[in-house]
Amino acid sequence: MLFGEHILDYWDDILNDLGKIVAVPSVCGERDGDYPYGKEPARAIDTMMELAESYGLKTKNVGYYAAHAEYGEGEENAVVMAHVDVVPAGEGWNTDPFSMVIDDNHAYGRGVSDNKGPAIVALHCLRALKDAGITGKRKLRVIFGSGEEIGMDDMKHYFASEQLPDMGFTPDASYGICNCEKGIMNFSVKCKNDSPLIRSFQSGTVANAVPYKATCEIVCTSKEFDRLSKSIKSAEGNFELTRTELGAHIVSNGRASHGAMPESGFNAASYLVKLLAEAFEPERLGVFFRFIHEQIGISTDGSLIGIKMSDEPSGALTFNLGLVNVEENCSLTVDIRYPATKKGTDIASILREKVESYEGLEFVLLSDAEPLYLPKESKLIGILSGAYQDVTGEECEIFSMGGGTYARQMHGKGVAFGGTFSDQDDSRAHNSNEYLDLRRFKLHAQICLEAMYRMFTAE
Repeated sequence: MLFGEHILDYWDDILNDLGKIVAVPSVCGERDGDYPYGKEPARAIDTMMELAESYGLKTKNVGYYAAHAEYGEGEENAVVMAHVDVVPAGEGWNTDPFSMVIDDNHAYGRGVSDNKGPAIVALHCLRALKDAGITGKRKLRVIFGSGEEIGMDDMKHYFASEQLPDMGFTPDASYGICNCEKGIMNFSVKCKNDSPLIRSFQSGTVANAVPYKATCEIVCTSKEFDRLSKSIKSAEGNFELTRTELGAHIVSNGRASHGAMPESGFNAASYLVKLLAEAFEPERLGVFFRFIHEQIGISTDGSLIGIKMSDEPSGALTFNLGLVNVEENCSLTVDIRYPATKKGTDIASILREKVESYEGLEFVLLSDAEPLYLPKESKLIGILSGAYQDVTGEECEIFSMGGGTYARQMHGKGVAFGGTFSDQDDSRAHNSNEYLDLRRFKLHAQICLEAMYRMFTAE
């Protein structure tokens, strides 16, 4: 019997605890006193600490940026890193996103997959090791972050005072092992709104998700409104057009997806700008929207702005127009995932030059997280792949991805490993009706415990 099978003894508690943490709407916001990301992410940290302490585990809260539960002793430190913050719920849910519902072996709720389900499993894996009295070669920590979805700044604060890992993984991707993560860059473009046509434009909730909806208020004549109505009939997209006193109100309906896979979604903002550019003269759009149309368009590979690229380890660059906000001032935010062998400084230089070639536009580099690459021959990959193969009876694939996980916060000592499976349907993370297939989740729990056991006891 593999040690990982012991996690099945805790299955009812896992589902009960998952319901408790899903009920906390832990969307990051502004600092609120002692809470760096607001009260709800802090409440999620408190909830995880209370659960861990109830199971007899050591805990530490590091300023509500992150916290950990710990078992074992030793100079070395093995970790599992998960996050308890979530993206906003958005629209289109069939159930209350913050009240977990189980139906036909599926659990629904914001965060069940990304990443509260894996966080709860990791906690119970630590509990299982303690209950069994397993003696390890090092400390084993499960770290719970509260700011992963907004850039992972939480881990900079956590590791400023806590021990760096000697090995670890984050169950925030899919199986097998992701040993290569693309670089992640976010940039903004800002300016004054000089468009005589567009009074306001709003789209997106976070930069790392394809916006599923965009709204726009325009000033136009009756003749222009009629022309726009005809354009909509033949335009690609799903639009709602309403006549207003000054012109028109337009709603663009798209399809959300993770920012690392923008080609899987349908960008409501991009297609609305395309519609406006086809229905009105360039000078009516203003410089901001001309830039979007000419340099971004509906592409998801950065080809229009001159940064299309790829490499063998990690694949092609992806480009997601995530946020657009326009009233008196204009701003947009783009999320880029670039190949592991490329340099973010080179990409930022191209972007800055293109943006500043438009008079009045300001380029702002918001963040640039360097890529992650861990060789296939490393000790950690051997431990994790062995656990996966022994539990599943299948070979463990080694792959790369565009998503950014806590693995890149482990200073070259960790990878993403689980907790979904490549042959599963999309769990709709970052989308409405996010779900877990509980039968597959039970298999993940066994792999996770087996992997943690082996990290804990390996020579």
